[in-house]
Amino acid sequence: MLRRLASLPLRRPAAALLAAGVRCISSGSVEITLPLNFWAGKRRTGPEKCSKDVVYEPATGRVLCQLEPCGAVEVDQAVKAAKLAFGYWSKMSGMERARVMIEAAHIIESKREEIAEMEVVNNGKSITEARLDVDSARLCIEYYAGLASTLAGQHVQLPGGSFAYTRREPLGVCVGIGAWNYPFQIVAWKSAPALACGNSMVFKPSPVTPVTAVMLAEIYAKAGVPEGLFNVVQGGQETGSLLCQHPDVAKVSFTGSVPTGQKIMEMASKGIKPVTLELGGKSPLLIFKDSDLENAVRGALMANFLSQGQVCSNGTRVFVQKDILPEFVKEVVKRTQAIEIGDPLLESTRMGALVSQPHLDKVLSFVDRAKKEGATVLCGGESYVPSDPKLRGGYYMTPCVLGNCTDDMTCVKEEIFGPVMSVLPFETEDEVLQRANDTSLGLAAGVFTRDVRRAHRVVEHLKAGSCFINNYNITPVEVPFGGFKMSGIGRENGQVTIEFYSQLKTVFVEMGDVDSLF
Repeated sequence: MLRRLASLPLRRPAAALLAAGVRCISSGSVEITLPLNFWAGKRRTGPEKCSKDVVYEPATGRVLCQLEPCGAVEVDQAVKAAKLAFGYWSKMSGMERARVMIEAAHIIESKREEIAEMEVVNNGKSITEARLDVDSARLCIEYYAGLASTLAGQHVQLPGGSFAYTRREPLGVCVGIGAWNYPFQIVAWKSAPALACGNSMVFKPSPVTPVTAVMLAEIYAKAGVPEGLFNVVQGGQETGSLLCQHPDVAKVSFTGSVPTGQKIMEMASKGIKPVTLELGGKSPLLIFKDSDLENAVRGALMANFLSQGQVCSNGTRVFVQKDILPEFVKEVVKRTQAIEIGDPLLESTRMGALVSQPHLDKVLSFVDRAKKEGATVLCGGESYVPSDPKLRGGYYMTPCVLGNCTDDMTCVKEEIFGPVMSVLPFETEDEVLQRANDTSLGLAAGVFTRDVRRAHRVVEHLKAGSCFINNYNITPVEVPFGGFKMSGIGRENGQVTIEFYSQLKTVFVEMGDVDSLF
């Protein structure tokens, strides 16, 4: 059970808190009263003697709740519940599954504001972005509901009237492991294709942002999925390891860091379990001198400052052709300095709090190191204390633009995962392509130019799984998203993802006699 550990003054009416098991008490404070683990159709409490992890509200720095991590017993219960539900769900027709998923999407739409507010409280991003994340989750579920009834195999005619056909079948119990930057969106992106294909799922959110995944679990239950079809287990590395190594788990899908992805792949390999890995990035954004400068500036801001810069696909290496570098930098700095930082629940806020104090310290240390290595801080890169006294314990910083960057600097080579843009000059197309691809990562890349031939030529040579021309960081659910090289394996979204949540069975049918050599 989650207990009240501190008074959290409500900064605005928050129906989301009530929906997530947050009870209002005196003086506008709240306490969280419901468990965050969920399996077999109910919220579940952990073992009495388990050590609990503290969860903070990024905007205020106050304790939000304590998290009960799941051990081997709880993980096994969740997986068994998923296995039982799989037997029923997998036998339903695609149309039957689609109807349930569409109902879940309708419920999400009706609870959009509640979910978005809770996402803000737990994650720190602006309410404007959180609403868009909820919309993305809903659209993803709607999209895969539409695909559920289209799953089909192939018929192949063979000699003598014999034939073969293929069947696309579900895998079984799938595990989803989410990241803290898009908690509600990620749980939908992983569960929707899994459920559409007839699988069940056990999902583990990040222990930093544990709340909204349980809201989706309750939405699925209300929509009519079988008990145990979608389950949530909380915890950190130990819980994740138990899930990956459970003998009844058929597949693992993970979003997070490269080192953790490597460990998950190693654990899954022992059971020959397929994995989908959406990992880190250090993506290049190439801005040519013939670009529409207004759009290029907008694109660079979108490529660096969404969700306080905590986006794996961010184009943090901004290569600008020398001819337009001064004008570009002047406008980018001007727009960056104008970004309103503060209470993420306010409509006017465009940059909320980073997810935790340790993460804020890490991002600021990158800025300090960049200065020591010769980069120039053109703006930002400092801790920020909002004027509202209730927010002074929050994890805020000013968005940062670094100039005079070179390819060998740490800020250019390593993923910072914060609101830090590194600007680098270039002269020729061939030169910038070589520099852009000089990384072990390959999640995303972008190019701004009015030259259509150049745009497609450059994209052809960029070593990245998701490329943007004259835009950045748009992720429609109809389009696959994922990386090359160490940025991952497999894809999220799009029709191709069906292949990562199903398996192909081939059936040979002999219509004549067996032609035997014996």
